[in-house]
Amino acid sequence: MIDFSTQYLGLKLSGPIVVSSTPLSESIDSVRRMEDAGAAAIVLTSLFEEQLELESKALDDDLSRGTESFAESLDYLPDLDDYRMTQEVYLEHLRRAKEAVKIPIMASLNGATTGGWIRYARDMEQAGADAIELNTYALATDKSQTSAKLESQLLELVTAVTSAVKVPVAVKLSQSFTSIPHLVARLEDVGARGVVLFNRFYQPDFDIETLEVRPTLHFSTPSELLPRLHWAAILYGHLNIDLAISGGVHSAEDVLKGIMAGAGVTMMCSALHIHGIEHIGRVLADVQYWLEKREYTSLWETRGCLSRRSVPDTSPFDRGNYIKTLSSYSLRQTVAAF
Repeated sequence: MIDFSTQYLGLKLSGPIVVSSTPLSESIDSVRRMEDAGAAAIVLTSLFEEQLELESKALDDDLSRGTESFAESLDYLPDLDDYRMTQEVYLEHLRRAKEAVKIPIMASLNGATTGGWIRYARDMEQAGADAIELNTYALATDKSQTSAKLESQLLELVTAVTSAVKVPVAVKLSQSFTSIPHLVARLEDVGARGVVLFNRFYQPDFDIETLEVRPTLHFSTPSELLPRLHWAAILYGHLNIDLAISGGVHSAEDVLKGIMAGAGVTMMCSALHIHGIEHIGRVLADVQYWLEKREYTSLWETRGCLSRRSVPDTSPFDRGNYIKTLSSYSLRQTVAAF
């Protein structure tokens, strides 16, 4: 029997698949189905600080002008009058989810101010969250904003939250930071137990008939996995912080690649919307088949085997990959011409 157990945020998990933040987890029945299908943990849908703080239309309008700054834009949420996920509702749902299943339940906080993050993180901890995921996104739209300032603001937020709670805290990062290894090392220094690679930023689209900018939502595809594998493989072994891969995980091959890159877990969201919650079980069966065929006794044996520190040739992770890829393509085109 293959041992699927993994470790993430100091928690020993039964398997490599964690359900990422998704509206599917808003149903207790779905939460139970996720556990039955083989999910090792569940990250609940995000609690948005903005939704709890909007008390006037003036403030609503002011925040709406900056919705492009948030990973899960306010444009994708119902209007404030229709939004029901108040703090009390969220915390009660968290308590009920904890009672309904035995696997860890992680809360997700998408906040904007230090005070708000601390307050809601403490409430989540008291409600029974096994861990807290900080869903972050910083987008520079003002030329006066420097990368150093954005990183400093993020570090201040994480420092404040990790100092306020005892449960482990993970930070869901954007991939647009200039030096991800440096930032992740700083996050570890200020108390983060894990990082999630990466947040998906939903780009708005242009309607050329109405001349409007409209929000768009597309499910992830396996092609989005590549930059996540790249950075997990670079980070693995150089830091003590735990790694999770989120975005582009759809199949057993994707899960295996994530673990081989050095992640402790891989997170699924879009695949569950496309194929259903029971897809988790099918993927785990395929992972087991792959491991048994190659006579592994545990999934953990494969962890980090394709990381940058484990492979004899590190050039695929560096500039050499860029040169080799372009040269290979040019060579194929030349051969085809003959």
